[in-house]
Amino acid sequence: MSDTLANLRRKIDGAVKLESVVRTMKAVAASSIGQYEAAVRSLADYERSVEFGLSVCFRQGGAGFLPFKRRKGAEVTGAIVFGSDQGLVGQFNEAMAEFVEKTLATTPGEKKIWAVGERIYGHLADAGLPLTGQFAVPSSVHAITGLVGQLQMAMETQGSACMKIEVFYTKLTSGAQYEPITQRLLPLDAQWQKNLIKIQWPTKNLPELFGSHETTLRAFIREYLFITLFKACAESLTSENASRLVAMQRAEKNIDSLMADLNRTFYRLRQSSIDEELFDVIAGFNALSTKR
Repeated sequence: MSDTLANLRRKIDGAVKLESVVRTMKAVAASSIGQYEAAVRSLADYERSVEFGLSVCFRQGGAGFLPFKRRKGAEVTGAIVFGSDQGLVGQFNEAMAEFVEKTLATTPGEKKIWAVGERIYGHLADAGLPLTGQFAVPSSVHAITGLVGQLQMAMETQGSACMKIEVFYTKLTSGAQYEPITQRLLPLDAQWQKNLIKIQWPTKNLPELFGSHETTLRAFIREYLFITLFKACAESLTSENASRLVAMQRAEKNIDSLMADLNRTFYRLRQSSIDEELFDVIAGFNALSTKR
């Protein structure tokens, strides 16, 4: 009986420690969600400024020239897939891998896939998709810039000017709910230009374009691509931490239920042990009284 009580005590102590870890992870996930959401909001003003600059370039320089325009050649589709490096995120990576597989199944031609995250890389490899490279998931908001630079360099090395490139990431829909989505990064088309040309300048002082039109336009387009990738990464990290928060809440609920069961069993066994000891004392007393 004492061994059983000791084992139960060890299990209860282990559950208490595990619950402490889960609560810490919940707090970290909740804090991370706020940071990444703030990063996306803070990028909105800069994105608007870049769109204004592109609008001026296309209005004053004409829409005929467009760098990063898709060239004729072999049908190649590039995909940048954002996942996670760590576990405890529910079906986050599984849902993304399934979405990528279904989307690319209807896309003809050669495919090149860059996976951001060790876990999503494994799921994509298991699905038999052609993987070109793997990148680590940023551990903070400040590390996203470095990742985006690596992705841009990888795309240029692989000849992004001849490719159609899609970005796959997850985005929060409502509360802690998220869904995988895709966004076209390249090529830049005429409709994209027309949408930018329609943007109205916010003041009566109209801007003028100085210097090389091509150089200025290329600089603005690179910033546009940077913003698109940065937002996709930040949205993915927000969804990842939201999924981890839900998983930790579920784990905490299960631990509470387990601890309640363990405590009931422990108190019942302890009471049973006390009762047996009392019965032994009473039986001994009765035996002594009978002899006397």
